[in-house]
Amino acid sequence: MLALGLLVLLSALPASADPMLVAHPAVDTHEVSLNTTRLIFSMQLGQWPDGTPVRVFVLADDSQVHRAFSKDLLSLYPRQLRRVWDRQLYSGTGQAPETVADEGEMRSKVGSTPGAIGYLSSETIDDTVQVLTIR
Repeated sequence: MLALGLLVLLSALPASADPMLVAHPAVDTHEVSLNTTRLIFSMQLGQWPDGTPVRVFVLADDSQVHRAFSKDLLSLYPRQLRRVWDRQLYSGTGQAPETVADEGEMRSKVGSTPGAIGYLSSETIDDTVQVLTIR
């Protein structure tokens, strides 16, 4: 009986986020370094190697997928990213990425915006975006 109760409790928990880096299909890069990814998401790298402007999209700070992306893929806490964005925004030296409401909007924006980059949980990825490998 205890095992059944534990199983019910575990099935009620949200699925763990397993974010993947995604970009607009026309981005001519399929693999990026961890350092480049950090520079892009800290808004310090504004162009792809071919000169196309980078457009960064993120989910809200309290999103499970955003937290997993920050901690698991970037090895940064979400608050560290927020601090960098706020400092650039308030000092007038840069800007913050565009925040989207949910993964559906993330997929739509990244898939339709040339030069766009973002992240999605693996189950929400389709052929409107390309997956980038972080090396």
